[in-house]
Amino acid sequence: MTTWRAELPPDRLRIGPVGFVLIVLRGLALGLVTYGGLAVLLLCRLAERPLCGLDRPFTPYITRAVCRVAFVILGIRYSVRGRPMHHVGAVVANHSSWLDIFVLNASQSVYFVSKDEVARWPFIGWLARATGTAFIARDPREAKTQQDLFETRIRAGHKMLFFPEGTSTDGLRVLPFKSTLFAAFYSHGLEHVMEIQPVTVVYRAPEGVTPRFYGWWGDMDFGSHLAKVLALGRQGSVEVIFHAPVGVDDFASRKDLARHCEEAVRGGLREALGDEFVE
Repeated sequence: MTTWRAELPPDRLRIGPVGFVLIVLRGLALGLVTYGGLAVLLLCRLAERPLCGLDRPFTPYITRAVCRVAFVILGIRYSVRGRPMHHVGAVVANHSSWLDIFVLNASQSVYFVSKDEVARWPFIGWLARATGTAFIARDPREAKTQQDLFETRIRAGHKMLFFPEGTSTDGLRVLPFKSTLFAAFYSHGLEHVMEIQPVTVVYRAPEGVTPRFYGWWGDMDFGSHLAKVLALGRQGSVEVIFHAPVGVDDFASRKDLARHCEEAVRGGLREALGDEFVE
């Protein structure tokens, strides 16, 4: 995994008195809903785990409810185009922001695949662990162990969500998909039963601020970016576009599959953003 630093961060937003009030009010409400939901989820897992093992028939609905309420609190308009698949498989999406966690959890029951350092992050790491995120190391020696983990989770019915770009961007482009993670789909016969669904996440900033406003990349600090989003009075919107799922065994190699998914995701973003899209 890499860190995208090809562009400078957007101009810093000046936060006035109203913005500071919004930070406090929205921050308290978001924290209450998020960690209140986390407490309920952990209590439910006490019964769900011994009864159901890896299967999570109930707690993903708590996660989805919390994430949907989060957008009401933030004031960001949320919409979905297309439908999430119900077949056994995985989801791949473009990656623009920490907000992707809320966006993609709000639309379907998925389990993220994330770099292992995220598990140690305050706020985000705690939520990621509780909601069943699979953490992967950058060490090539761990590749076989990680592939076994993916296979176990997929066979348990978990829809794993990958960010094949390997990093987040400014939300105006899609970087080339790395095909390495797609190798997990071509093991022990999984390719004959799995489907992959490409998903495009589209952020639209409100008028008056940079189109890259919701993007979070490079060395940008999480706390300051969160404060900037909370402080904005008139928010923008986010749209989730579900593309048609494809069978893994329809593609001869992981590279062919990765290329198809990349083209679908990039095409969705290009169509949605129009002239703002960066090739």
